Amino acid sequence: MTQQQEAPRRARLNRDAVLRAAVALAEDAGIDGLTMRALSQELGVVPMALYKHVANKEELIDGMVDLVFAEVEIPRGVDWKTAMRKRAISMREALRRHRWAVGMMESRVRPGPANLRHHNSVMACLREAGFSFKTTVHAYSALDSYTYGFALQEKTMPFETPEQSGQVAQKQLSMQSASAVDEYPYLVEVVVELAKAGYDATAEFEIGLDLLLDGIEKLRPEWTTAGD
Repeated sequence: MTQQQEAPRRARLNRDAVLRAAVALAEDAGIDGLTMRALSQELGVVPMALYKHVANKEELIDGMVDLVFAEVEIPRGVDWKTAMRKRAISMREALRRHRWAVGMMESRVRPGPANLRHHNSVMACLREAGFSFKTTVHAYSALDSYTYGFALQEKTMPFETPEQSGQVAQKQLSMQSASAVDEYPYLVEVVVELAKAGYDATAEFEIGLDLLLDGIEKLRPEWTTAGD
């Protein structure tokens, strides 16, 4: 009598598997499409099985955000400007991979270990470089506002690459009336130039980042003198 082959066992569910599946689902469906029911279907389990690993959706998102923070380069081992530049570039790249996380990185009231480690390391980088406490807060706030703001702008742009931006600009130009050249000459110039060369978001981000870092370096003594 031939023995029947046993069906392969499903891998045992754990917290990490739940979080990574949730990240994958959010990449496909967006954060609004992420529900406990949809996630359980994706994992092939009943919804109640998820609650053994996360208490609710908020805790699920806490863990997902923590996974994104774990991907971001921690500033260390070099001068503060180089470290903070690498960190900002790494953060933008992580948010480009995980668009659902834009606007959520600083929203968690129960941050996970990677989140805490990241923020502590950024503070340490600046404080150990001689920044006073208030100057550190000024610099950190400015850099995060720029990085997260740029990521939000990128998320809403109707193109992904410089080539695509040129195509969008060309389409916009073709839709304008002849009078637009006289009414909005500088806007038309932007569209014309983008149609030729495209918009390189990476180059623009890094140029703005360098301007900001140079400004922090220049203003740092003034911030300290002003009662920091």
